[in-house]
Amino acid sequence: MEYPMSDLIVIGFDSQDEATAALTECKKLEKEYLLDLEDAVVVIRTADGKLHLQQSVNLEKVGASYGLFSGGFWGALVGLLCLNPLAGFVAGSIVGAGAGAIAGKMSDYGIDDNFIKSLGATIPANTSALFILVRKSQPDKVLADLRTFKGHARVLQTSLSPENENRLRAALGQLAAPAPAA
Repeated sequence: MEYPMSDLIVIGFDSQDEATAALTECKKLEKEYLLDLEDAVVVIRTADGKLHLQQSVNLEKVGASYGLFSGGFWGALVGLLCLNPLAGFVAGSIVGAGAGAIAGKMSDYGIDDNFIKSLGATIPANTSALFILVRKSQPDKVLADLRTFKGHARVLQTSLSPENENRLRAALGQLAAPAPAA
């Protein structure tokens, strides 16, 4: 089975809070089934030049939840063999949650963190950027909604086709995509 590739879109904003507002708007579109996000990260560069990454998926919490349930199941099963399923469930849940949290903290999902940090380092102080990995979307409806950020945002990088990238740039009030450097 072949899976469709996701599109990476990175949009820079003129202030520190606009990327968060744009992510909130994307989450609203996702609830309306107009946008399907695989991953999203907000990068904020403060006045002192420090980068702050806000992941939309907390892998540590997801790992702990998964570990809690799977550990509880396996612990209860082993406890049942030892005639004490409650003790096995409790012990398995604790061990599973801890192991899941560690695994979640050490894993990377979606957009590569090194790429985010390297591109994020290029944005000016007191600005922000939104990195989104889009599985699928309803482009006309999404672009119409993104027009609220017109004049305050610019496309930094995409994996979109040139035609779709130009449509996104037009929705944000930018000129057509710059010609690639020779």
